Amino acid sequence: MNGAPGGADTTATTDTTATTDASGTTDASGTADAADASGTAERAGGSDVSDGSDGSDGSDSIDVLVVDDDFMVARVHRAFVDRVEPFRVVGVASTGEQAARAVDELHPDLVLLDLYLPDVFGLDVIPRLRTAGHDCDVMVISAARETDAVRGAVRHGVVDYLLKPFEFEDLRARLERYALQRGRVLATVVHGQADVDRVLAGATAPASAPATLPKGLSVETAALIERTLRTAQDTLSAAECATRAGISRVSARRYLEHFHSIGNAEVTLRYGAAGRPERRYRFRGYGQGVRRPGDEARA
Repeated sequence: MNGAPGGADTTATTDTTATTDASGTTDASGTADAADASGTAERAGGSDVSDGSDGSDGSDSIDVLVVDDDFMVARVHRAFVDRVEPFRVVGVASTGEQAARAVDELHPDLVLLDLYLPDVFGLDVIPRLRTAGHDCDVMVISAARETDAVRGAVRHGVVDYLLKPFEFEDLRARLERYALQRGRVLATVVHGQADVDRVLAGATAPASAPATLPKGLSVETAALIERTLRTAQDTLSAAECATRAGISRVSARRYLEHFHSIGNAEVTLRYGAAGRPERRYRFRGYGQGVRRPGDEARA
């Protein structure tokens, strides 16, 4: 039993397979080699202990433990994390028991936690970690869409909740946001209520776009993309948005994914006859009683 309601095992297997196929694995496959995947599956402890052989002492890194029962999905997640500075994967676990032992051994800063594990429901691992005195942060990465699972994750204090399937940009935006907030918390000196409020505001609400733009994004182009989304009659693909804004598709995609990560844009998937589904973006607020441009003319 994995702790999920009836039928959850089948859902988890289906969605994790989709993650491997549709989450940008073309880039990841060259990053994580077969030895990583096979080694993870064979280790009794379920962790790949970093010995510093990469030449870095890891003093400025954010160490990550990946927990997922599907070793191919774990391989993709590991490759994704290792592409985002200053994160590095120090271990991989495939069960709740392995995850608890790996945290005891590796002391990661962040755990990427699947919920559909073969021995326990993923959220049940968190109280065990706290009882053992570990203060690592937890980010849920799961196919679990049940309201109770999301509520439970909030009650356990997870820093984020990412649904499978997802793409590299989805995870990168969340990791960068986590790193920013973590640095703010670690650097904070509390002199009064205002200092506490600043930390809590950063943890519970997205900041304004100019304050949270990832490296390489400009305020001017962000405003252009936002205006393009706001004035669109329907959802836009990255290519359509790029054409309207007069920038490259790759650049438009980065800004659109950024807006999605901070909650300013919603994403839907359009499935075609073959290949990966097309991601389509809409500025949040439309469709909820807010008129879109041109609604007056159609009324």
